[in-house]
Amino acid sequence: MDDQQLVRAGFRMVLDTQPDMTVVGEAGDGQAALDLLAGLEVDVVLMDIRMPRMDGVAATAAICTTHSPVGHRPRVVVLTTFDLDEYVYAALRAGASGFLLKDAGPADLLAAVRAVHLGDSVIAPSTTRRLIEHVMPHLPPGPAGPGPTHPTSPPAPSSPPAPGPRLDSLTARELEVLTAVAQGLTNAEIAGALFLAEATVKTHIGRILHKLGLRDRVQMVLLAYDTGLVRPGSGHGRSPAV
Repeated sequence: MDDQQLVRAGFRMVLDTQPDMTVVGEAGDGQAALDLLAGLEVDVVLMDIRMPRMDGVAATAAICTTHSPVGHRPRVVVLTTFDLDEYVYAALRAGASGFLLKDAGPADLLAAVRAVHLGDSVIAPSTTRRLIEHVMPHLPPGPAGPGPTHPTSPPAPSSPPAPGPRLDSLTARELEVLTAVAQGLTNAEIAGALFLAEATVKTHIGRILHKLGLRDRVQMVLLAYDTGLVRPGSGHGRSPAV
């Protein structure tokens, strides 16, 4: 969804060349996007931020909180020219599963659509660290995360910080997995650090999402920082981009 027809045409051309993707509609503003989605079953929405009538943040929030009449709620990837923290934060808080800049290459765009469709999430690398820095000043003090580890190796398994009330439903192992996800580790790295099978890590992540009512890894990262489970500078030292 973008207010510039030429931009929409470019996205359509890239997406429609893929054997596993079909563009089923396009709109020039947020309200038109909602009207269009009311009668379509859509897996992924590419959403601009700045649009007339209703901007992309408001449209994303409506898509992610409103029950779809066709019984299928799409995931949203926000695409914008403006690499500004307030846009990233607002879009993810509204429920977006990804955030990319419009200057991302076709391969990055296609990879993002596929990742989000599979339930993963994507944040432009240039914005991820600043996203966390933007969130931190607004959070209440929380317990410190695990001590720093070597930046090229996954963290050794250890007891996670004391969870806040929102995390009371999680087991100790699930807290360890949530901490590792928030530190930016992949499933394979988490499996190696915690001596688990990768399939078991995926099972734990699925249970965390279900117990906490979260949609994807982006929301897991935000919640981990919101609750103080992970603090800046803790853990792996990698940017928690997914």
